[in-house]
Formats: sequence, C-alpha cells, structure tokens
Amino acid sequence: MSQRVPPEGVKQERVQKALARMGYGSRREIERLIGEEKIRINGQLAKIGDHVVAGDKVNIGHRRAVITSDVKRIRVLLYNKPEGEICTQKDEEGRKTVFQSIGRLQEGRWISVGRLDINSSGLLLFTNYGDLANHLMHPSSEIEREYAVRVNGEVTPDIINNLLKGVELEEGLLKFDQILDAGGQGANHWYHVILKEGKNREVRRLWQSQDMRVSRLTRVRYGNLVLPRDLKVGKKRELSLDEIKALFEDVNLKWPENRDEMARQRSDRAKNASIKNQRFGGASGGKAQAKKSKTSVYRKGRKDRRT
Repeated sequence: MSQRVPPEGVKQERVQKALARMGYGSRREIERLIGEEKIRINGQLAKIGDHVVAGDKVNIGHRRAVITSDVKRIRVLLYNKPEGEICTQKDEEGRKTVFQSIGRLQEGRWISVGRLDINSSGLLLFTNYGDLANHLMHPSSEIEREYAVRVNGEVTPDIINNLLKGVELEEGLLKFDQILDAGGQGANHWYHVILKEGKNREVRRLWQSQDMRVSRLTRVRYGNLVLPRDLKVGKKRELSLDEIKALFEDVNLKWPENRDEMARQRSDRAKNASIKNQRFGGASGGKAQAKKSKTSVYRKGRKDRRT
C-alpha cells in the first residue's frame, strides 16, 4: 500500500501499535493478522510497517475500526458486575450488557479486561488504554485472578489434590494455583480459588470435572486490585492517577512521562476554575465538602491458607 503523506503536524503511528492501543489485540497478534492478509487500511491490504493517522478506516477480519488519536487521559474503572449482565458490547437477545451499565466515554472507548459469564459476578476492570489492557490480559503477565466460589457437595482431600495437580480438559491441563477454605455450613461450602489464566468458564468447569456444582461465583481480585467492600453490586469506581501508576508498575508497563505534564495542566485548570468560583460564585455556591476516604483497592499482605 502506498503511504499517503499526511498534513504537516498530523501524527503517524504504525498500524499494529495503533490497533493495540485501541484494544484490538497485542502488537504480535495484529502483525500475525497482517501476515494472514486479514487487515485492510482504507480498503487496501496492510503490510508490516504501514502507518495510519487519526480518521483512517481499518478492517480487522469482520470488524471495522476508525483510528483515533492517543487518549488524552488514561483511565481505569472498577465495576462490581451483577449476575445477569453479559460482557459484550451488544447482545442479539437484548440482554443487558456491562457496557450499558458503565456508560460511554466522550472520547475513545472502554476496553474490558477479561470477562465474567452471565451467571458470575464481581470485579471487572475497564480501561481506555489498549497497551494496559493487553498487559493485564496477556498470559505472559501471569496475573492472578481470585474467585470466591460456593460449592455444593462434599469436597474431599482427593478432589482438592486433583484440582491443584491439574485436570485434563479440552484445552489441556488446567488447575488452580491455590485453594483456600473460606468456611460454610452443610452441603454448601465457600472456597477462594486462585489461578493465572482466564479461559472460558475455567473455574466452573474445573469443579464440574470433580462432579461438584458451583452455585455462586464472584471474582474478588485481579492482580493486586481487590473488589472494594464498599463498592455495591452494579456500581463503578474510577482509579486515581496514583493507583493507575501503581497498576502500570504491577504489570511492568512503562508509564508515559508526558502524562504527568498533561495531568498537571488539568489540575491547574481545575484549581483556577475553583478559585474563580470562590471569588465570583458558581453552581456550587462556593461550598465544598470533604469526601470520605474510600476503601483501598490494593490488596494488603495476607497469610495464605492452603486447603
């Protein structure tokens, strides 16, 4: 494809970098699709090294995208998903989606970090920054996921041993890295299970392989981010800049330093607007109330209790 020359000052970006940033896969996955001739830029087959600019139209297989400029502000959202919602943009059956619940962005789009099935609840992460989403989901990152599971049936030591050792399923050998006894009475017992993969319905299928029925499943942790106790089901919470920086460090992703200057400029504008409102009055009438401190989203040290 012959590269068109963009107007002076318009930023060019390699197509694999732009699509990864927008959440359409890792750079390596995009390069593979280019090699398989499954990506077109403005109707022409893409080649490794092709550049795009904001406004270019790209076809990725059967999906379509319009290249957008880099996000002005990196954002990360925690959402406490209720049962009954599905983790897709649209649903042909008209069921409610998590994207309807969290709302749209004025600029860019929310990218879901992993999924939970319709009958599962708990912690879901969303970001508008594709590189962060890819680092959080890529198997090489080996990020722990922790689930609270209510199991119906008698869980014997042999069953626990099988689940920790590994069970042969369709994808190969799957297992839990840890199983923690969380208490319970009668036939229903709670466990916390930890694993570093996110295959489809993996937690449920592992228990089902031992003839155990999962009656409740809630994700309570993703990496070092925990589901806050004060975040009610169906509610969302956005991470602060410091929390987002800590998340970058957790996944060994370099923080783009130009973001600090952009954040400082936004802070200065907000401060100047606040001073102006105090001097001349504003919608708030110049009154401000201190916000209550929120529960930390980062996990504190904990002594593991292996069953």
